Amino acid sequence: MTVADELAALRSRTDAISPRELDALWTRLEPARLGDLIGYRWRGFSFDTGHRTHTLLGRARWYGKQFAAADDVQPLLCYDANGELFSDVDTGRGEASLWEIRFRGEVTATMVYDGMPVFDHFKKADDDTLVGVMNGKGNLVFDAGEHYWFGLERDVAL
Repeated sequence: MTVADELAALRSRTDAISPRELDALWTRLEPARLGDLIGYRWRGFSFDTGHRTHTLLGRARWYGKQFAAADDVQPLLCYDANGELFSDVDTGRGEASLWEIRFRGEVTATMVYDGMPVFDHFKKADDDTLVGVMNGKGNLVFDAGEHYWFGLERDVAL
């Protein structure tokens, strides 16, 4: 099965996904670099592993992320009551920046939240699709000892 096939199968699942399945996919992906993300708005999707962040983002009406520059990142683009996109700085405790950080032995493009000890590491499924894993400290990141997993699809150029 190709990476694209595996990702499509995981995204179409309606039952709970084991984080081990996402760990296995992660090892097969190429690390993303800053230039892969910058200059685009990305539509997000969440893997339902039972992690509380999956539910939190659903309630926040999460749309995705926007990377205007390495130091100009909107990590939580959400829909307001009128269906307009806005940067939810309250839930995200500010905005974010992009760095290259080593995670699991590889340097990946990593989004660092301004107001929380949280890092989103990214790898490429293809040129227009990223898989992300949330890392850091505290129970926002870890739920029963597990990371939160999500993905991004390239939406529009800025």
